[in-house]
Amino acid sequence: VQLQASGGGVVQAGGSRRLSCSASGRAFINYTVAWFRQAPGKEREFVSAVKYGVGTTYYGDFVKGRFAISRDDAKNEVSLQMNNLEIEDTGVYYCKASLWGRDYWGQGTQVTVSS
Repeated sequence: VQLQASGGGVVQAGGSRRLSCSASGRAFINYTVAWFRQAPGKEREFVSAVKYGVGTTYYGDFVKGRFAISRDDAKNEVSLQMNNLEIEDTGVYYCKASLWGRDYWGQGTQVTVSS
C-alpha cells in the first residue's frame, strides 16, 4: 500500500488543521492507521491511531482532547482533525498503515504553528 499525507501548512496558535492520509494500491479496510510526528531535533512520537474493524481510537497523552482521528474506508482515507493547536505541535506529520506486522509509511506533511 502507498500512503500520501496531505493537509499540512502554517496555522496560528489556537487554530485548526485537518490532515489526510490517502492510500492507494490496496484497500485500507484491514489496516490499523496511525499518525506520528517529528519535531526538529526530536524523536518521532505517536499522535493517534485508529484500528481496523470497530475503529477503536488511541491518542498520545499530549493530545488532551484536541485531536480527532477518523477513517473512511470507502474513500481509503484516514483524517486527523487538529484543534486548538499549540506551537509545540509543530513538526512533520507522518501516517503509517500496519497489517500483519508490516508497516507502511507515507512521506510526511509539515505543520507549522506560529504565535
